[in-house]
Amino acid sequence: MLLLGFILGLAVGIGFWIWQQVQLNRYLERVLQPLTYRSSKVALPLIPRLRQEIAMVKQQRQDWQQSLQTYQDLLDFAPIGYLQVDEENQLLWCNQQAREILYLQRWQPGQVRLLLELVRSYELDQLIEQTRDRQKSQTIEWIFHPSCDNAAEISTIKSLTLRASSLPLPYGKVGVFLENRQPLLDINQERDRSFSDLAHELRTPLTSIRLVAETLQPRLEPPLNRWVDRLMQEVDRLISLVQNWLELTHMEAPNMQLQTEAVDVRSLIASVWETLEPLAQRQRLSLQYSGPENLWIKADPARIYQVFLNLLDNSIKYSPPCTSIHVQAKILSKKDISRDNSTSSFLEINLIDSGVGFSEADLPRIFERFYRGDKARTHSSLPESNTIRSIVGNGLGLAIVRQIAIAHGGSIKAMNHPETGGAWIQLQLPEVMANSQS
Repeated sequence: MLLLGFILGLAVGIGFWIWQQVQLNRYLERVLQPLTYRSSKVALPLIPRLRQEIAMVKQQRQDWQQSLQTYQDLLDFAPIGYLQVDEENQLLWCNQQAREILYLQRWQPGQVRLLLELVRSYELDQLIEQTRDRQKSQTIEWIFHPSCDNAAEISTIKSLTLRASSLPLPYGKVGVFLENRQPLLDINQERDRSFSDLAHELRTPLTSIRLVAETLQPRLEPPLNRWVDRLMQEVDRLISLVQNWLELTHMEAPNMQLQTEAVDVRSLIASVWETLEPLAQRQRLSLQYSGPENLWIKADPARIYQVFLNLLDNSIKYSPPCTSIHVQAKILSKKDISRDNSTSSFLEINLIDSGVGFSEADLPRIFERFYRGDKARTHSSLPESNTIRSIVGNGLGLAIVRQIAIAHGGSIKAMNHPETGGAWIQLQLPEVMANSQS
């Protein structure tokens, strides 16, 4: 009986083991079925097939790790910074350039810490949040003020102008590219200082040359006096260039102050047109004004005069004969263009001509200093005999206009008008005075 019981138990155990093997094989077949993308016609035993697939997965993992390391090495030697945060804004990784830009000496590779603990920058934190919320790339430029725990190093750390471009990544992660623009700005400032010093040095000899030319002009007979006239025109152009450069440099200075007072815009535009009218009459151009007659703003009258002088001068240069230059003025409030409930108002001036307009490639750079765009727009239609110094083009007129608008808290942009096809300059200035609306 004992032997029979032993044999029966052994048979049950062997049967149970065989049943387990069958169930295991069926399970493995279901698991491995998606992996049989190769020669499915060749029937391999399940265990060797499983080992083969595991080996392939290991090899792929090694390849991915090697590729990831390669990309990190490339980013580590990149000339711009890069950092990556997870869905909780914890810093996962950053390259060497980002560590130097953001002073991340406290962070070590492999650490996971909140970015805000390492970098005290509200702008950077807001950029990351906006990128994650909108799932769209964002770009900002701001002045970064680094923090330092070592008091001895505080004096050696200076603020930097940074530009950041973000990219949304899977699983709530965000990547940020950082560009240190401070060296470029320092170079530009040094260049501006050098040009300003040169302009100061040139002003005296140019004035002396013009005085000599004025002395010679009445003493020479034709055709020699024509060369003196040409010399005076070129000297006037150089003097205008020097003066405009010094004006622009002065207006860009952080301590530049405006002499503001109440300015009647309509009367000021009329005064500017009266100055330019001899030039406009040569091409039989007219000025068409629409808007309030009693329009006052708080501004620097000399600077605003210069704005309209440069803008109307350009319109006269590039307008075809027998056409009109339109100046449209209107008062808007902030709530007209935004959701802000503020009731403060500002002046919008639209200046439209019927010339060739701006090329699409030139529009983003119209207000850059010394930028001369499409020849069709930069070629002056005025005769060479013109001697009004302010009319001579030098590539600084619109740059000065933009800087004056910014100094007044306003803005300016260039477009092409859909109806006339000509240039459309839109100027906005704040500080509209109450009596202008009466």
